[in-house]
Amino acid sequence: MTDDKIPPPQVWPTLRAADARALIRFLVDAFGFEETAVHGEGDFVGHAELSWPEGGGIMLGSDRGDDSPWPLRPGTFGCYVVCAEPDALYRRATAAGATVIQELSDTDYGSRGFAVRDPEGNLWSFGTYRGEPRAV
Repeated sequence: MTDDKIPPPQVWPTLRAADARALIRFLVDAFGFEETAVHGEGDFVGHAELSWPEGGGIMLGSDRGDDSPWPLRPGTFGCYVVCAEPDALYRRATAAGATVIQELSDTDYGSRGFAVRDPEGNLWSFGTYRGEPRAV
């Protein structure tokens, strides 16, 4: 999705994966992320960027073990993602095999959303809550 009103991401949540290529495929198929860049050879992914159609994105790569200067462990990531159509996304994510950890529901602060676990164990929460307005 290209829209001049959506600024490029300035904060990039990052994660590592035991099988980065499989996780990328899952995130694209189950949640609708868009594969923007994937660098690496064979099973190894040195750097990947996935864009969220409604703005923002994530970066990820293959696990590099404990010797990495950025030693993120696979399966320890958690992220909240704003989405306009949580019901449709819930159906898509569960059909693709995401493990539900919080059923689709409405919150007392006006959001509708759900939470799931991906095949690597990462936690993903999706909802309509866009955060509080920024102070001017």
